[in-house]
Amino acid sequence: MVDPAWDRLAAWRDRQMGEDGDLWHRAIIDPVLLDVLGPVRGLRVLDLACGNGYLTRRFARDGAARSVGVDRSTRTLAFARRRERRLSTGAEFRQADSAHLVRFADGSFDRVVANMALMDLPDLDRTVREVGRVLAPDGHFVFSIGHPCFDLDDRSLWEIERRPYENPGTVWRKVSRYQEERVGRAPWRLPDGSFVYTRSYHRTLATYVRCLRAAGLALVRLEEPRPLPEAVAGSTQGPFLLDVPLHLVGEAVAGRVPGVDRLRSGSRTSGRSPSRGSPRSGSARRRRGSSSARPGSSPGS
Repeated sequence: MVDPAWDRLAAWRDRQMGEDGDLWHRAIIDPVLLDVLGPVRGLRVLDLACGNGYLTRRFARDGAARSVGVDRSTRTLAFARRRERRLSTGAEFRQADSAHLVRFADGSFDRVVANMALMDLPDLDRTVREVGRVLAPDGHFVFSIGHPCFDLDDRSLWEIERRPYENPGTVWRKVSRYQEERVGRAPWRLPDGSFVYTRSYHRTLATYVRCLRAAGLALVRLEEPRPLPEAVAGSTQGPFLLDVPLHLVGEAVAGRVPGVDRLRSGSRTSGRSPSRGSPRSGSARRRRGSSSARPGSSPGS
């Protein structure tokens, strides 16, 4: 069942994201995500938890042979489809649970993208197994998440220390109970000052890697995005992110990878490997800084 909070946020998030993403996406996360993803011309691309579909439409405009966005939120998809009707990029939008991609056959996509979504999904194991199933034998899974080591719901915050002879002082990122995986609440502050809370799942970095491994995917790249000048100037936290990243971008590949073939078990005909249980409970998020609400991000799908 979809978290109803995503439906309540749909209109506001559509305005925030537009066709280029909000400040944090366009000036911190997306440039690195798109660089890792590479050209999509001629490829079949699946955009998990697509939100208003701005990336799905970008992939279509960039020449993807097929660009499909999926999301569980009915209202969120209504905004994605409304924009597509107006812009006619060729993108497709389907309502689907990322953990149950039954609409798509094995090996349907060359690339699967999950932009700031995995930490919103309750069933990470099954979602990643489904990614492995729908990827072509040489497919790539590219994802961005809140940095598990530095962005832990209310257990992480900025602290600024100043001494009389220091200006502007020293900024620290304080983190506690990293190993405690749990479900938390992520606050979204609306223009009227009210808050909407969505469920968020903190998982350790090791848990993410175990899930990829169990799905037969080999992690080949990790990047920690640094803010572009627009984000440094436009956000109070922007300068802090030059030293401590709050996001992580990863790339995992299907099929045979030299030196890491042992990670795989099972057949590529199904894309499945025996699942190893991983801890589940967790909570985490994006950019919460001290007590500020997080910015726009992909809804739980």
